[in-house]
Amino acid sequence: MDQTTQSPAPDTLRPGLNRKLVVSSALSYIDTHGAQKLTMRALGTSLDVEAMSLYRYVSGREDLLEGVVAHLLEGLEDNLDEHLSETWQGYLQTFAHEVRRVAVEHPLAFPLVATRHPAAPWLRPPLRSLSLVENFLRTLIDHDFSDSAAVHTYRVVSSFLLGHLLLESVVRGAETSPAELPLNEGKATIPEADADLDLHAVPTVLRLRAALSEDHSRQEFEIGLETLIERIEFHLSQ
Repeated sequence: MDQTTQSPAPDTLRPGLNRKLVVSSALSYIDTHGAQKLTMRALGTSLDVEAMSLYRYVSGREDLLEGVVAHLLEGLEDNLDEHLSETWQGYLQTFAHEVRRVAVEHPLAFPLVATRHPAAPWLRPPLRSLSLVENFLRTLIDHDFSDSAAVHTYRVVSSFLLGHLLLESVVRGAETSPAELPLNEGKATIPEADADLDLHAVPTVLRLRAALSEDHSRQEFEIGLETLIERIEFHLSQ
């Protein structure tokens, strides 16, 4: 009789291993080492399991990074200051500061919010979560913004936050160059369009999808540049 004792499956070394734990552990790894150094093998080592075990919960590195981005933004709208949100100005303040908190707490991971594929081509980083965009648009419309004004504000605020917070992340040590490792490990399906998205849970986004898809980048750049010049002129006049 074969007396050879087989080793237990790697994931039995970590009871309770699941997708949420794998993704949160990946974020912790990125916070320490940076996204460029994250591999399935390195993450498996940090969790004391074989990399193969992780494929039960994520389909590969691409899927893992998508999970990290979703984890970063998860529940952000629930943390907004309700008192400040009684005015649209206060809402934009608490919203912007909450997004900045994510960038400051996870500077090495925040660039992923800007560089990963959005769920739909008309979602703009860093406000790329459907629930976030729904909250943003609905709140402004509830404050008597027209549909077009709400969409315009979404674009302007997105550009403002992305520029400032990416720069701040880089200053805090983030790398923004492409990873040398292949990004299609595990052949994960990466969203590139919105054809298969179910938007019924985000009715404001569904109603304004066409407007969100319009390209006003040139006009927005000009407005941003004019605003910057006005601020410089105001500073010089003081």
